[in-house]
Amino acid sequence: MSNVPNVRALAAETLYNVVDKGASLNQELPFASQGLPPKDKALLQQICYGVLRYLPSLENYCQHLVEQPLKGKRRIFQFLLYVGIYQLQHMRVPPHAAISETVNALAQLRALGLKGLINAILRSFQRQQAELEEKAKLIPVCLYNHPNWFIKQVQTAYPDSWEALLEENQQQAPMWLRVNQAQFSTQEYSEMLSANDIEHTLNPDFIDGIKLAKPRDVFSLPEFDTGACSVQDAAAQLAARFLEPKADDYILDACAAPGGKTCHILELADADVLALDSDSTRLERVKQNLTRIGLGADLQCGDASQPHTWWDEKLFDRILLDVPCSATGVIRRHPDIKWLRRASDIEDLSKLQNDILDSIWPLLKPGGTLVYATCSVLPQENQQQVAKFLANNDDVEHIPLHENDTVTTPGLQLLPGESDGFYYAKLVKKA
Repeated sequence: MSNVPNVRALAAETLYNVVDKGASLNQELPFASQGLPPKDKALLQQICYGVLRYLPSLENYCQHLVEQPLKGKRRIFQFLLYVGIYQLQHMRVPPHAAISETVNALAQLRALGLKGLINAILRSFQRQQAELEEKAKLIPVCLYNHPNWFIKQVQTAYPDSWEALLEENQQQAPMWLRVNQAQFSTQEYSEMLSANDIEHTLNPDFIDGIKLAKPRDVFSLPEFDTGACSVQDAAAQLAARFLEPKADDYILDACAAPGGKTCHILELADADVLALDSDSTRLERVKQNLTRIGLGADLQCGDASQPHTWWDEKLFDRILLDVPCSATGVIRRHPDIKWLRRASDIEDLSKLQNDILDSIWPLLKPGGTLVYATCSVLPQENQQQVAKFLANNDDVEHIPLHENDTVTTPGLQLLPGESDGFYYAKLVKKA
């Protein structure tokens, strides 16, 4: 018997921990992948991401196929069924292999007695697939594979493009690189990639960015280990550019982890940066990223909504305020967000964002710049949040980021597509 873990069993366990136990896929996948060969790691990730993308449809199929839902101690086998059906519906795995490997997972899950049941259900799906798919299309949550509350919110916010937004969330996100301008220009690094036969494209809207034709191991990229580039979505690369750091500026990067924006600020200017985050473990990631690139910042563990616990009363020239948010703009990178987030979370997050913005604004010098950022597509966290702040404060000057960026409809909202979904607003404190 092989000592190599069954990938389908690992996928079922991982999905159970995420969906039923509320764990983060970002935490669960590395743990489940330990000791797997690269090919199996990729397969595990593909299955977990896929099941989470199509969870409502998979649940619906099982409602038709399973007489008694698998609950309690048997709940993990419900996720094993999702793993099997996802392979049959969406992957290029030969059907016989998809079924046999899924059934074989029961040995690792110590439930050999369920072999007949799992096998029968998967074969029933094969026979009824077309009929089941047509039935599921009549149910919005299955047609779009997003929770109903989120579908309704994006319908309201984007009446002309909500379906395209939901469809983008179901796609694999592109891999973008941010070129370290302190080492190479974007064009120079593009030429280095071409010399290594790495297919890619440039986009004039993202002057530091290069989009790879397909994802690859970062250590296969020229001079990655010495900081020539970093992996960062194109939309996130705009943060430091909108901030416009200058040499010797004293800059606060609030909610800084994992540190991509901190590094970008320092790549653009020899500034004095305080990188703040409330999570000491995540601050370690900031340190690792700075070390690889060969840059330094002052790292501080602290709550952005409670400056009195960490601030030394020295005013900042610039502040990047990348506030905690629903992360609804990066669902295609983190499909578990759809099932971990609740409608009630948006009101709570909006209040937290308001508290942080009100708490951090006094730390900015007169004449200083604050960039407010989220990776959300929901107006309550973005445009409405900034419009309220502008209305309630007399010492704020709003700086438009595009021609339709006004005081009543402030900021730049990017939707998932070429880049992730991000929001930015630029504010200057009146002198």
